[in-house]
Amino acid sequence: MTESPLFPLLDSAMEAAFAGGTAIMDVYANSFEVEYKNDRSPLTEADRRAHNAIEEVLQRTGLPVLSEEGAKTPVEERQKWERYWLVDPLDGTKEFVKRNGEFAVCIALMQRDNEPAGPLGATSPIAGVVFSPVLNKLYFAAQGLGAYLSTEAATHQGISAYERVAMSTRLPLSAKPSTFTILASRSHRSPETDAFIAQKEQEHGALEFTSMGSALKFGLMAEGAADVYPRYAPTMEWDTAAGQIICTEAGKQLIDLTTNAPMRYNKNELVNNWFIVQ
Repeated sequence: MTESPLFPLLDSAMEAAFAGGTAIMDVYANSFEVEYKNDRSPLTEADRRAHNAIEEVLQRTGLPVLSEEGAKTPVEERQKWERYWLVDPLDGTKEFVKRNGEFAVCIALMQRDNEPAGPLGATSPIAGVVFSPVLNKLYFAAQGLGAYLSTEAATHQGISAYERVAMSTRLPLSAKPSTFTILASRSHRSPETDAFIAQKEQEHGALEFTSMGSALKFGLMAEGAADVYPRYAPTMEWDTAAGQIICTEAGKQLIDLTTNAPMRYNKNELVNNWFIVQ
């Protein structure tokens, strides 16, 4: 395997993800209070602590950080960035509050892409990590490098991304589901999702379903545990960017249903369009 110029930044993303995971688990181990944002989504002390821990690591790279829990950067400023970090310090706060373990730290390295910049985006993810602190699993990928799953991930902190590739499993896994399998969100079902499922039932007959909280759904897709993941519900850019590069490098595509092309980022509004991973 050749040394990738993205390895040093992947090192930083992994270090930041583990730091965020540690901060989250410190709160998870005790009782905690839940606040609610204006959109009624929950916010905990774990979100804030993870944000601070991640930002402290990523700031050493000299690249800007755009985080769900960070300061809101003006559109004019952030759309001038060539490269930046896009971070969700605690993806799946609802799962965290329910204590079901299905939450993750998401960190993506974004870069201005070769398409014309516009209100629907200017950048794409070129590296990313999705870390589950409870499962101790790390999904990671970089452009041209492939996608990987590292188990017992935080147990082996301090090793380089180059070394971690050698001790991780390349995705997708060889086993594929024998029945057409749909990955449907546990918390976000909609009439459009139900219509999509009905259409697939006509095409494939019997269907299987699997579900998982947070961005860990992208990990399941990258593994090959499901054939399609439809998302007809709101998400934000930091919810999907890391998962997108992991799925892309595993041979899947995350398609924006408005543009019918791979999702792009750094839009005027940071809300994603509906999408499908397949």
